[in-house]
Amino acid sequence: MRNAQISLSALVSGEVPIFLPSIANVLSGVSAGVKLSCVAFPIKGVSRELVVRKDIDSLAALRGRTIGVQSIGGGFWLQTMMLLDAVGVDPDKIGMKMRVIGEEATIVQALVGGNIDVAVVTLPSAAVAKRGGARTLVTTADLRIALQTVGLCGRSERIANAPDLMTRLTKGMVDAIVYILDTRNRKEVAAVLKKHLRLSADEDAETSYHSLRTIVSLDIAPDLASFKNVQRIAARVNPKVGQVDVNEAINLSVVKSLDDSGYLAEARKTAALQVTR
Repeated sequence: MRNAQISLSALVSGEVPIFLPSIANVLSGVSAGVKLSCVAFPIKGVSRELVVRKDIDSLAALRGRTIGVQSIGGGFWLQTMMLLDAVGVDPDKIGMKMRVIGEEATIVQALVGGNIDVAVVTLPSAAVAKRGGARTLVTTADLRIALQTVGLCGRSERIANAPDLMTRLTKGMVDAIVYILDTRNRKEVAAVLKKHLRLSADEDAETSYHSLRTIVSLDIAPDLASFKNVQRIAARVNPKVGQVDVNEAINLSVVKSLDDSGYLAEARKTAALQVTR
């Protein structure tokens, strides 16, 4: 399910046992009284670029400009705000106007067409924008942003009562990460990314693959710093999120069991061998 609220409603109603939300979605649910917790995250960090119209040559030149997002408070907005925060830009203080555009491809079209001035997009979309005349002002490769994106989460009671299910799902996540990190699987992974991200060019799929490998991580345990960073930003649009004890949304038991069993150690060993090939 693509809509965060729909997937959360399905979880609460019992239609689905587990879901893959962002930390912001989880904290929003907890702030509304739903007992949720997360056990593992495959992505650590941000891989995006701040792309601008060619007449913008500095951060100072962002004053009064229009920036495109998918929605206010969503994952795209969150990563946009985190990048701006990391470079010391407060969009409210410099009079930036935030415009809801829609899907990322539409945001890129709006940027190239001159309907917006700025966007924080994934690397494949940045490549498309630059082919249309835009330029990159900032890349997250130069920054250290504490963020874990979508993770394996569910109702706290269900997670506690189904340790075998959570262990199997987390093992599957670990195996997928190892597969992605193995460069022998580059073509297969790039093909999947091209299909599901609806990329038109093979070179954009390759860019997406290399971008993914920079942020996919076997350090899958829920990270307190990432939760607090998301909480700080998300509280701007939902003050109740700022009142949540983020520790209540973190469950380290599954990752601990995989550490204790040697499963994660073996995965790290395999991934390290693949890097040296």
